[in-house]
Amino acid sequence: MKTSVNIAGVEFQNPVMEASGTFGSGMEYSEFVDLNKLGAVVTKGVANVPWPGNPTPRIAEVRSGMLNAIGLQNPGVDVFCERDLKFLEEFKNTKVLVNVCGHSAEEYIEVVERLANESRVDMLEINISCPNVKEGGIAFGQDPKAVEEITRLVKAHAKQPIVMKLSPNVTDIKVMAKAAEAGGADAISLINTLTGMKIDVERQQFVLANKTGGMSGPAVHPIAVRMVYECSKAVQIPIIGMGGISTWEDAIEMMLAGATAVSVGTANFYNPTATLDILAGIEDYMRRKKIEDINSIVGIV
Repeated sequence: MKTSVNIAGVEFQNPVMEASGTFGSGMEYSEFVDLNKLGAVVTKGVANVPWPGNPTPRIAEVRSGMLNAIGLQNPGVDVFCERDLKFLEEFKNTKVLVNVCGHSAEEYIEVVERLANESRVDMLEINISCPNVKEGGIAFGQDPKAVEEITRLVKAHAKQPIVMKLSPNVTDIKVMAKAAEAGGADAISLINTLTGMKIDVERQQFVLANKTGGMSGPAVHPIAVRMVYECSKAVQIPIIGMGGISTWEDAIEMMLAGATAVSVGTANFYNPTATLDILAGIEDYMRRKKIEDINSIVGIV
């Protein structure tokens, strides 16, 4: 059976990776998961300088999911290169996607240029759900003109293929996908988290210090599948699908909708081996259905 998939010229041994922000850079999870068996490790968001993140509390459990308002806390690109990339050197079979975040085009470009000559970085995933401080704080990913512009700017400075990570907090996700494609994106990934809120009725206060947070987990999966399907019909570039994937059935559903590969996020928190469990389920599905090449099911519904 052929489980390998190709995205923008990068060959992945299988279509399963984990979603940024749920796995660190794999260091802690390597105690539970053989990272050599994953298609890729997707790192936590990396900025040009250390970000402290939001005040606590910043995580809340909700029905069939969770809210997070971490605020993309990270140690900055220099520490990331010296520590995280060095750790990932030993996992030769697994590709590395570095998630890049920033508050302005200049911040994104600084990180992209810093990573340009890092041989261990196979692709860049650009998190455009960040607030654009120069445009009044609206997220890059909520304005199609901003999506196209930041894509074009990053592409001009990147040595690796770029994946634009789309926000679902928009009226029409297809418009954003087309804007990323027009800007030169090599692929897109979706969905990022949906904006949500939780209030403690006894204390009559917001549960999160930030008031709102990103909703993820099984509850968002049907929304993610719909958006992946819509985008697959709107653009010609590959899609990495994510959003509430916790079982192999979820992953196959996402691929049938048009995703070439899948990212597993929230499930890692309550099942550290979720990625490998899902990969085993996909392989078993292929055997039962006599599927010789996993690519043959992508977008066939």
